[in-house]
Amino acid sequence: MEENCVVRMRGITKIYPNGIAANQSVDFSIREGEIHALMGENGAGKSTLMKILFGLEQPTSGVIEVRGKEVSISSPSAAIAQGIGMVHQHFMLVPSLTVAENMVLGMEPKKSGLFMNYPKAVELTKSYAEKFNLHVEPDKKVADIPVGMKQKVEILKALVRGAKILILDEPTAVLTTQETGELFKELKHLKEQGYTIIFISHKLKEIKELTDRLTIMRGGKSMGVYNTAEISEQEISRLMVGRDVILEVEKDKAQPTDVVLSVKGLEYTNEWNKKMLNKVSFALRKGEILGVAGVEGNGQRELVDMLFNLSRPDAGEATVNGRSVIGRPQSEIRDMGVAHIPEDRMTFGVAAPASIEENVISDRFDKKDFNKGPLFNMKRIHEEADKLIEEYMVLCKSRKQPVSMLSGGNIQKVVVAREFSSEPVLIIADQPTRGIDVGATEFIRKKLVELSREGAAVLLVSADLNEVMELSDSLVIFYDGRIVAYFEDTEKLTDIEMGEYMLGLKKQSEEEIGRVRHEN
Repeated sequence: MEENCVVRMRGITKIYPNGIAANQSVDFSIREGEIHALMGENGAGKSTLMKILFGLEQPTSGVIEVRGKEVSISSPSAAIAQGIGMVHQHFMLVPSLTVAENMVLGMEPKKSGLFMNYPKAVELTKSYAEKFNLHVEPDKKVADIPVGMKQKVEILKALVRGAKILILDEPTAVLTTQETGELFKELKHLKEQGYTIIFISHKLKEIKELTDRLTIMRGGKSMGVYNTAEISEQEISRLMVGRDVILEVEKDKAQPTDVVLSVKGLEYTNEWNKKMLNKVSFALRKGEILGVAGVEGNGQRELVDMLFNLSRPDAGEATVNGRSVIGRPQSEIRDMGVAHIPEDRMTFGVAAPASIEENVISDRFDKKDFNKGPLFNMKRIHEEADKLIEEYMVLCKSRKQPVSMLSGGNIQKVVVAREFSSEPVLIIADQPTRGIDVGATEFIRKKLVELSREGAAVLLVSADLNEVMELSDSLVIFYDGRIVAYFEDTEKLTDIEMGEYMLGLKKQSEEEIGRVRHEN
């Protein structure tokens, strides 16, 4: 038996009613007081395994032991009773409540037996924040605090409820380099105090920096447990995807020509009266990838929404090859040659219950090639779907398979197959590889470079600093609804320098920023 083993999962199998085996006889164990990485492609089974440990899913078969005793974890409250807490990738906080109110939600200290004792909640929050060196502001509304602080509130919430084992799901997905560094210090501090952390991440450099050991999963099975210091990033990638992955994007130097997308003076104030876009102006040229970086919530999402008519700006204009896209129907914007990979693939990217075939031709079924008068040309539709499934390496049983049955990486491939095959002049790629595996990420990044070098203009919005720095030819950084920096060439840019602009510590002059308009 492994020494100091605080959790042991043995022979965990999970077969869903539709026959998909998410976990197949998986063994997973963690030692007390270690930071242990759980890695694998989307669909590899790691999320299912952690949902089973946290009581959100029940295994088909297998045994869980906590501190040497076999336990049944039938719900999250049963997991919390065993000292297991989970911080989800999408925070589970109530934005309209304060930090202190969120901290004690469901276990509120009462005054006179009926009303919440708010000062007690604040006091509790302060004492835990101090004890664990996780500094938060108890009286601030969650809606008004930065994302890095939200992360700390989530961790403290689990600790307040007695968690000694913390499962962190992609905890750095929305953090800057500086915030990530701060989080790592805090996690190491927790480790020193005897806490055990399971760290789920796709970021190989972070895994190498932070963790003691790692377990790699592939195809629902464990590929083994490794000491982090003794395994290379390339070896981790090979074990995850079953082949060698090029971790750095190879691309020729861009040769941009005419302006395709021109944005001038865009302004937008949201329903909470916060100015999300403040006189945003830039130009994007044919054959170029322009990256948009920034901590989430600084206007990037609103920019994308304006360009694809998901909302309307208060002022300003945006044109594609001279034609306005503001307020135009999406079908008209698509007819201008605009392709869109949305941040939320399940809401805006696919119709989940529909088949792969229906999803990949959903933007072109009205074209003459695919219908004969009132009837669809099914032979031609089948050919197109099969061609795209093969070309974009969508792992599926057939074109008739519902998209909801695919892994995250394969769902994203369905989205990009439709968007990239539409002969776009402009690709708006919003978080194109978020939450997907290394193999699918590599494939999508290569395709974006390939299409840009064939002449498409690419607007890449990404919270992944490695992605935005490796893929972009030039780069703008958003802070507080404005462009605060423009880099014509990303080659000499460091992530530390980027972080300073992203956190508002630095700002370029108007003249430097103005170069992104290519007006000279």
